[in-house]
Amino acid sequence: MESLILNLQSEKVINKYIHENHLVKYEKGILNEILTAIKKNDAGSLSWFASFGTSLRHITMNVYAYRKQLEFGFTEISFDQHGWLLRPQFLDREDLVFGNVDRYSEHSIIYLGRGENHIWTYSLNYSYGMAGGGSLISVYDTQFKSRHDALTAGLNELKEMMSAKLGNSDISNYNQSVLTTTLKDIAKFEVAMVQLSLFYISLNALIQLFIYINCCIAIYTNSYLFI
Repeated sequence: MESLILNLQSEKVINKYIHENHLVKYEKGILNEILTAIKKNDAGSLSWFASFGTSLRHITMNVYAYRKQLEFGFTEISFDQHGWLLRPQFLDREDLVFGNVDRYSEHSIIYLGRGENHIWTYSLNYSYGMAGGGSLISVYDTQFKSRHDALTAGLNELKEMMSAKLGNSDISNYNQSVLTTTLKDIAKFEVAMVQLSLFYISLNALIQLFIYINCCIAIYTNSYLFI
């Protein structure tokens, strides 16, 4: 991708861009970093920033996206045909469906995935009937230390969203049957999660018991029951 030339003469261009545009915090921050590099005549930093695009808009948005993906352990830098940083592919992806899976407008989906550094996140594709929305998981979503934490947060958010529309008079957009079916599915899933957790707790307790018995046998007989 052709790089934008950033040098000492770029300072006026950048200041003009800042003055003429309504920028968000991260854009101003990155542009100020570039201005600092110009003042220090830091050719290495200027070259790095320039590698992210052929315009200041491309550079600021791509640099921000790259830094966000680093938070998930994704280090690859590659661009699409329009010069935008390609989104990384999350690992261990799961699509959990709640509601009537046979009709597009009658179910919601929790998307789960993790980064290279085992940081997890989730996003929702939600449907109330006719109304709905959502997005795929991205590096801009909330970070979690485990799959369980991300899944729990996703379930809670979806449950709150569905519950908030119960009794809504706009039954075309907020189909009450869709809402209740989705909530029932979430409840069933949460029960299954608890049962699975109890199973692993019980299994671990049994393993610890076997180890204890084995140690006792070894103490009294100088031999092990389990090899």
